[in-house]
Amino acid sequence: MMNKTAQLLTLGAISLTLLGCANTPAPAPLADTLGRDAQLSTFNRLVDQAGLRDSLRGAGPLTVFAPSDEAFTALPAKTLEALSQDSAQLKAVLSYHIVAGKLPTAEVKNGNVKTLQGANVAISKAGSYVTVEDAMVQRADVAATNGVAHIIDRVLVPPKK
Repeated sequence: MMNKTAQLLTLGAISLTLLGCANTPAPAPLADTLGRDAQLSTFNRLVDQAGLRDSLRGAGPLTVFAPSDEAFTALPAKTLEALSQDSAQLKAVLSYHIVAGKLPTAEVKNGNVKTLQGANVAISKAGSYVTVEDAMVQRADVAATNGVAHIIDRVLVPPKK
């Protein structure tokens, strides 16, 4: 039989283990993983508005270059308002931030990758720095069950067709 001290220590260890598990979010699809990031509230609102939430919950794998709230703040207010009014253009812009396949930073090679929007984006890596077009990856390799996301400092605008 355990003495009182041993029982208390065992209960304490179990409690700490359970507490640690509760603080670590369970692996989730990109939609949910990005949805719980406070720095991505604008991106998440626009994903919902464009009807892309289900795509980001799909089987994937996908790579999302998600602009931070700061990146959206840098856009002219008229541009953001126009995007909010035009769902086709909004969907095109957001799809320009998504690539089919899982592309963690360790696998980034300098060159072009095709986006779900249809156009290519230039990606490059120098040491630990990764860029997509003229955007810098601020936080890399946000893991999800159906891919990976990278938080970027600018909103990418697809080329005019």
